[in-house]
Amino acid sequence: MFRRTAKDRTRAGRPADARPDAFDGPPEDVRSGGARPGGVQPGGVQPGGVHHGGAQPGDVRRGDVSHGDVPDSAGAVAVALAAPVTDAVPRRLYADPGLPDKVFRTVARSGGALVLVVMLLVGGFLFHRARLALEEAGWSFLTTAQWAPDAGDFGIAAVLVGTVLIALIAIVFAVPLALGSALYISEYASPRLRRTLISVVDLMAAVPSVVYGLFGFFFLQDKVVPTARWIATYLGWIPPLGVEGADPDDPLAPASVYTSSSLLAGLVVAMMIAPIICSIMREVFSQAPAGEREGAYALGATRWGMIRSVVLPFAKGGMIGGTMLGLGRALGETIGVFMVISLTFDVQWHVLQAGTSSVSSLIALRYGEAGEFGMSALMAAGFALFVMTLIVNFAASSIVARSRSGASSEA
Repeated sequence: MFRRTAKDRTRAGRPADARPDAFDGPPEDVRSGGARPGGVQPGGVQPGGVHHGGAQPGDVRRGDVSHGDVPDSAGAVAVALAAPVTDAVPRRLYADPGLPDKVFRTVARSGGALVLVVMLLVGGFLFHRARLALEEAGWSFLTTAQWAPDAGDFGIAAVLVGTVLIALIAIVFAVPLALGSALYISEYASPRLRRTLISVVDLMAAVPSVVYGLFGFFFLQDKVVPTARWIATYLGWIPPLGVEGADPDDPLAPASVYTSSSLLAGLVVAMMIAPIICSIMREVFSQAPAGEREGAYALGATRWGMIRSVVLPFAKGGMIGGTMLGLGRALGETIGVFMVISLTFDVQWHVLQAGTSSVSSLIALRYGEAGEFGMSALMAAGFALFVMTLIVNFAASSIVARSRSGASSEA
């Protein structure tokens, strides 16, 4: 058998320690620098081998390599080395997924399609039941503040403003709390404490909204009134923070003008949505690339410097998405808000003043006593809230998909 040195194997494109099973290599004469007649030489192959000037398609013919010089496999290797390198077209690979993968793909697609179908059915049902009221009110349904369907004077201007104000107040208080909690859990807490805090946050997200409503009505309301009075006294020159009918100079003025306000409802909703936002942010923070974290530490960054330069930029899309998801939850909150507000049908811009409204509270209050047309008007209000929530959630998903954290989670 012929033996080939390590150098010759390297020239052939294989490692030196790779030994074929059937053939040990070309003869000793096939080396860099020359070969016997009929073998491989620099610049081409002598008569009897491959023609001088390089290998061309069709140059290798039976009988070109003499019987006693080089075996057929060694001649093929030499021709492959002498052949010019051409741009290879990548071959498309196809793998049969098999029955388990096909079943899983079918189930996943069916679940996604079912969610879309249910959403379309809910929207179609609301629109069908609301069509009678929408045809009667027209575009004034969005600009009228009063709610008297039987008299033909109804609209969602007041309840829509109240809904947006309560949701914005909830976001203002919930996002900083959720952000700080998520950063502490993912970056500062010890592993044992981290598991405990994660369980506590998840438990808070599972508390029924009626519990938060009772807490806000019996405990939080008395604590908020002094703060609201102080804000109205010193910052009342700002229009949303003013309170009509309150005398800042009278210490004996009744506190009822500060109760059941948008601020109180916003604080109750903030406690409901903070665990959800915290869970989403914590999950996104934990996906920050470990290599970038270590690189920041290697460059001398402190832990806060690493968080500011690596974690927060990476998780920006997830933070916005979690905030928008919490906003969607705040827009549709019903029982917790209904228990702490005093429902009014005036456009109320003063967040510290008693009296506000929301779409969900309106439906909960008037559902039992509504007639056929009044029920259609309530369905119209519910359809408007449904569309507004969909817009917020779609905007959140779009922002998350365009961020680094969203792209890495979808990959």
